[in-house]
Amino acid sequence: MADESSQKSHAIFIPYPLQGHVIPSVNLAIKLASKGFTITFINTHAVHHQTAKAHPDIGSDIFAKVRESGLDIRYATVSDGLPVEFDRSLNHDQFMASLLHEFSAHVDEVVSRIVGSGEKVHCLIADTFFVWPSKIAKKFGLLYVSYWTEPALVFTLYYHLDLLRENGHFGQKECQEDTIKYIPGVEAVEPRDMMSYLQDTDTTSVCHQIIFNAFQDAKNADFVLCNTVQDLELGTISALHAKVPFYAIGPIFPPGFTKSNVATSLWSESDCSQWLDKKPHGSVLYASFGSYAHVKKSELIEIAKGLALSKVSFLWVLRPDIVSSDDTDPLPVGFKEEVKDRSMIIPWCCQNAVLAHPATGGFLTHCGWNSILESTWCGVPLLCFPLLTDQFTNRKLVVDDWKMGINLSNKRPITKEEVSDNVNCLMSWKSGDEYRVKVKELQDYGKNPSAKMEVKFQLLRVTLELMLRTMAYISEQLSTLASRIVIINLKVLQKHFIQLLCLMISSCVCYPYMIILILLS
Repeated sequence: MADESSQKSHAIFIPYPLQGHVIPSVNLAIKLASKGFTITFINTHAVHHQTAKAHPDIGSDIFAKVRESGLDIRYATVSDGLPVEFDRSLNHDQFMASLLHEFSAHVDEVVSRIVGSGEKVHCLIADTFFVWPSKIAKKFGLLYVSYWTEPALVFTLYYHLDLLRENGHFGQKECQEDTIKYIPGVEAVEPRDMMSYLQDTDTTSVCHQIIFNAFQDAKNADFVLCNTVQDLELGTISALHAKVPFYAIGPIFPPGFTKSNVATSLWSESDCSQWLDKKPHGSVLYASFGSYAHVKKSELIEIAKGLALSKVSFLWVLRPDIVSSDDTDPLPVGFKEEVKDRSMIIPWCCQNAVLAHPATGGFLTHCGWNSILESTWCGVPLLCFPLLTDQFTNRKLVVDDWKMGINLSNKRPITKEEVSDNVNCLMSWKSGDEYRVKVKELQDYGKNPSAKMEVKFQLLRVTLELMLRTMAYISEQLSTLASRIVIINLKVLQKHFIQLLCLMISSCVCYPYMIILILLS
């Protein structure tokens, strides 16, 4: 018993193999490790390979530097079922199919190897979009913590697919177009603001299969942690909590915010600081469409022409595959020459550093959730151009609910004139002031809970350890009762502890000592 009680809580952490999911997963792993957890973090071979190409100094372990500071984070990689050199960006559906059908077998193998080595493992933390975590957790006797890296609004829409089907807003040849007012905790949402997969009439794609299966699996999670801000989505989170142990723990950022000791970028980062240092306060529009989504070439050309027409200074991140891996130079002929005196165009950068720079006054974004949290943290208003999945729903939060940004265009196809007008609307000190004021208010929501979150993470560590040790003690005592037959449902016991854990995390009430005594006769 002494050996058991001296062990730290050990979690295997598996992020979804896309940069937008890996980043908040790395940040949460560091946060948990800083509170006493042992973490074994498992990336895919492909994600590590691309990260290592962008950051040659990391070698075989992205956590080497943080481990030097005393954090117990181990690192492993596993195949996603495809060759490392396979172009996952160009062949999205094949990549998703491999994650759906092949990946779990490789995960099962590596988890089996870790557990079989004699290393005591207590829980599995895995991205909600995986379809297998509850099964693997059950197989190896682990708690399952589902990690949701998007807003609670998106989670609850997926979670209530049955209601959307029943009311004709999803899964029909001709879906209803009236306002959706029946999702618990959601006042109203327009069908056009749902995630792109919920707007599709064909629901047989591999991504739909992933969504359907993942949210069935998530219902078996012992609890769900969400990288959102409690006060910004209070109604949605409260309603979800009535059905699933769902808790907001965000925003989760790296220590120091602008510089992480763990490489997560899949591209080499350009240093923009000297260029930004020469620009007036709030004068630069930062533009980036994220790490994975693609833009139609015709729309990219209109955006480029609109930026040229606006006369605003801008820093534009253009991934080499922003249109396609087959088209690495999609900008209009002569564009770079035309805007060279007031622009910087680069393949990638440290986004947090750019958003935190005083010269940055606005953010033209695809509305990825990480980008929204980071921009809010820095008090930078948003110009929204959603492209796929949750980004349409995220746009609703930014523009319609929180009013800290505007749309790049209110119709498709977009035009250079509308792009120019809305760029100037956001960047102008007069017309853009209301959005700057609003984002500053929301910035306070994000920053004020920091002290409370420190308490929550400490409670998470202490209570999880208490739960595990008590369960081990009960099992040990039961094994000595040779004179009678005792049947105990450890899963039910586990659930009681989880409920207590979640109560403590949500209320920030610390019980200094607690003894659970079960007498069976």
